[in-house]
Amino acid sequence: MANTSIILRVELDHEKISFGDVAATISKSGGDITSIDVIRPGKDFSVRDITVEVVDTEEEKVVESLRQQDGIKLINVSDRTFLVHLGGKIKIQPTVPIKNRDDLSRVYTPGVAKVCTAIQENPDKAYSLTIKRNTVAVVSDGTAVLGLGDVGPYAAAPVMEGKAMLFKQLAGVDAFPICLDTHDTEELIRTIKAISPIFGGINLEDISSPRCFEIERRLTEELDIPVFHDDQHGTAVVVIAGLLNALKVVNKRIENIRVVVNGVGAAGVSICKMLLSAGVTKLVPVDRDGAIVRGGTYPYPMWQWLAEQPQIEDVEGSLKDVIKGADVFIGVSRGNLLNGEDIRGMAPDPIVFAMANPVPEVPPEEAIPHARVFATGRSDYPNQINNVLVFPGLFRGALDCRARCINEPMKLAAARAIASVISGGELNELYIIPSIFNEQVVVEVRKAVVQAAILTGVARRIPKEFR
Repeated sequence: MANTSIILRVELDHEKISFGDVAATISKSGGDITSIDVIRPGKDFSVRDITVEVVDTEEEKVVESLRQQDGIKLINVSDRTFLVHLGGKIKIQPTVPIKNRDDLSRVYTPGVAKVCTAIQENPDKAYSLTIKRNTVAVVSDGTAVLGLGDVGPYAAAPVMEGKAMLFKQLAGVDAFPICLDTHDTEELIRTIKAISPIFGGINLEDISSPRCFEIERRLTEELDIPVFHDDQHGTAVVVIAGLLNALKVVNKRIENIRVVVNGVGAAGVSICKMLLSAGVTKLVPVDRDGAIVRGGTYPYPMWQWLAEQPQIEDVEGSLKDVIKGADVFIGVSRGNLLNGEDIRGMAPDPIVFAMANPVPEVPPEEAIPHARVFATGRSDYPNQINNVLVFPGLFRGALDCRARCINEPMKLAAARAIASVISGGELNELYIIPSIFNEQVVVEVRKAVVQAAILTGVARRIPKEFR
């Protein structure tokens, strides 16, 4: 359950109720008081702001319990999360001031004309004379917002703004949310291509499967800037990073393990592809109808591609069937599909990444006694698989070397870089993934991505430190 913080402005009638009664009422209804501010003191009446931390589902219970108390007038209820979003979370600021007519003539007309002409003659100068070299578009149609589904472009905007904040704070990348009001694949592709000249990269976000595969593939082929669908590849990169470190903990080699991946959507397909690139030789992708079998025939192009890979097993069965004896389980599907006995039936020292949110594929309290290494997508358990570890440093590196695309070697390099941030002495069952606030993550991912881009020939610029 997610916690939230609310601010309750209350007027107290001191003849009828004491603050101790108020605190007791909040506590009994599931709230935890974290701060109290006296807004208007008084002998008979006083007004106070009470900040309360509460589980999302209990918020109304706390509010209603106060309303029912004689002597309390509930003036206002403010959710601190909503307050953070008032007016949006990002803004644009100029890099130089405009204080006089001379300044105006340089940044706008007539001085800007010579800059326009220079770019017209050599479009590559857009990287040095505009915001292109450090700007990423965070693009969504709002059809697959995490935990919410198809909420549309307006409701997706707060997520995209938040991502733009993370780009800036963690990697110094200027990102802008672009929320498009269409579900049409061709229209999305045309629109993103049309707005691409001002951007140095495109981060696709929360676009439903299987449309996301075609959109990313086409844009990658038709644009000369990096295109990255974070829901697919960001998740995959962190999974591989965590797996590399988990294998060190359990002393197993990646080419010897048997891996079951449940959920063959956008993230699941990318995870499978990266597992194969990383050296996995025994892989079982599973969806609702059971295992995808080598040599089988499937309606979706990416499933068919998987079925044609020699590393895919030819064993049929449900998830509960094929997980028996597996070394690794990776879930990107839905909650409560497995139990503790299923984990007990895996190979010795099993690794379990149950990443369905907010409810993992297997209840943590059932899995942890049997799993040697356990990870989720949640922040309230150790080893959180979080895309924020990937995209800031990945795009920082791609922009710095002006990469034409983001290829598989760059993604695998990013995964290894994330894993390397945790030194051998620190590595243990409860710490296989570094914190998103560890400043070395962006540094190491950027360096690895630039090196991989140079080695694979997609870099158009070599930063000084790599020459």
